[in-house]
Amino acid sequence: MREKQKSLAEKVRRETLEAEKRIRKHIRETPVEHSVYLSQLGSCNVYLKLENLQLTGSFKLRGAVNKILSLSEEEKERGLMTASSGNHGAAFVLLMKKFNLKGTIVLPEITAPTKIESLRLSGADIIKHGDDCIKAENFGRQTAKKQGLTYIPPYNDPQIIGGQGTIGIELIRQVPKINSVVIPVGGGGLIAGIAGYLKSENKKIEIIGCQPENSPVMYESIKAGRILDLEFKPSISDGTHGGLELDTITFPICQELVDDFILLTEDEIISAIKIILEKHYILIEGAAALSVAAFIKQKKRFPGKNVVLILSGLKISLDTLRHIL
Repeated sequence: MREKQKSLAEKVRRETLEAEKRIRKHIRETPVEHSVYLSQLGSCNVYLKLENLQLTGSFKLRGAVNKILSLSEEEKERGLMTASSGNHGAAFVLLMKKFNLKGTIVLPEITAPTKIESLRLSGADIIKHGDDCIKAENFGRQTAKKQGLTYIPPYNDPQIIGGQGTIGIELIRQVPKINSVVIPVGGGGLIAGIAGYLKSENKKIEIIGCQPENSPVMYESIKAGRILDLEFKPSISDGTHGGLELDTITFPICQELVDDFILLTEDEIISAIKIILEKHYILIEGAAALSVAAFIKQKKRFPGKNVVLILSGLKISLDTLRHIL
């Protein structure tokens, strides 16, 4: 088991170091903020990794730009297609403009109207398909194959994972002696990248994933030892909402490198959004609040530790914010 864990971490590390060379000038090194309030709450040192301040407002830019920069000219010239419920799509649109490429986004029909409007205003070509992320992703892959387009996955890809892993490179520079990192989990690209790099640096760093109780697909799949097709309920954490592709490479990485999972109720996620807004004057989306909610829920496990909470994005609608407040 240890040899397998080491080989997975080393593989992610290699991808991450390649990504670092490709993407550094195209992304922002996001700041880390020490949280006095949460540190006192857990009798530890809590650091907020502000990926909500990344260009496009989410960590998704890292993986997307790494994938696109790794393509050949022929692959780019075919035209690109992706599937996304919002943040990956926003990164994709920015990169289409930046590199003068043509691309189309497949969105699930349940995508928040504000995210659709934002993508349209950015000039995105949009196709709506299916009532969840998996149906949109499968349709996007199949359509790209039929039309000879190059598909850019939202998480199920080595270069996507490597791009997200560059957060780990920054954390090693920014936070002394990390003990635990708490990370939101949807498709698993973010946690796979960070876990792979950090475990390759220090296997004792604890990696904790967090998901909403209403959509715990990765957690339940790991418990079952296989990827499950589950029904899920609506969640304010729409960025982590939905199922997993049956062949996703993030699954074995999470199986081996994620030490624990914490599931959150909707009330716990909402409370975390309010706390970060009130104590830090920082706006975050539901998915970003998962790490904060998870820390607060299990604060008794962290005394004396250096804990990093990944705040993954900031896109939250005014209607949702009004409801929360």
